[in-house]
Amino acid sequence: MSESKEERPIILVTNDDGITAPGIHSLVNAVKDLGDVVVVAPDKPQSGMGHAITIGVPLRLNNVKGFFEGTEAWQTNGTPVDCVKLAVDKILHRKPDICLSGINHGANHSINVIYSGTMSAAMEASIESIPSIGFSLLDYSIDADFTAAEFYVHKIVKSLLSKKMDKHFLLNVNIPAVPLDLMRGIKVCRQAYAKYDEDFDERLDPHGRKYYWLTGEFKNFDTGEDTDVWALEHNYVSVVPVQFDLTNYTLKNELEKNWDIL
Repeated sequence: MSESKEERPIILVTNDDGITAPGIHSLVNAVKDLGDVVVVAPDKPQSGMGHAITIGVPLRLNNVKGFFEGTEAWQTNGTPVDCVKLAVDKILHRKPDICLSGINHGANHSINVIYSGTMSAAMEASIESIPSIGFSLLDYSIDADFTAAEFYVHKIVKSLLSKKMDKHFLLNVNIPAVPLDLMRGIKVCRQAYAKYDEDFDERLDPHGRKYYWLTGEFKNFDTGEDTDVWALEHNYVSVVPVQFDLTNYTLKNELEKNWDIL
């Protein structure tokens, strides 16, 4: 009697930059030898969508050919979070072994994790008990070099697939935009305390009506050497464990002990 062939893990891949973005193609290329990859991605860029879902218009889901050689791929008019929901319910009809989101063009370190469509897709998968990772490269250019990113994506995913991951396992991985030979390795970090000092650039349209473009500067208030920002500035890949439970347990305990209205 012949031995049964070991099943390959199912890897769900999505992003927020859209199905044509170079980053998602690099992500597929990095992990296609590790399992059976299925891509479900937005049909257009959805950066900054956070955890938005589509409820006011119908969702469309189309199988696309020729985008990823040898890989099943779908595009939708929905958000990154919609992509994960549709993938599980209408395409895979089961939970994948892991969900990978990215590779994002640009940083998702520190406070960016709140706004990120890339990380929200990964978080949605984690909520659905699918171990998940969001990957980002600190380069916004359409011509960004993903060579080093692919190397570390493959290394991280291969390692984790060989281990038993918690069902809500979720990582935010950022990769510095430097050549592979200048990378110093991987650091497990905490999220830096930082925010954007925002402004709105006011302009006039041809009819004299005002409109605005959001601008801003990233401000890091954290001097710690255990943060994602520090790691990236020193050419390390930053790995921040993330969770969707937003409870402030320290404040909860304080209120339970000291709040006089209880």
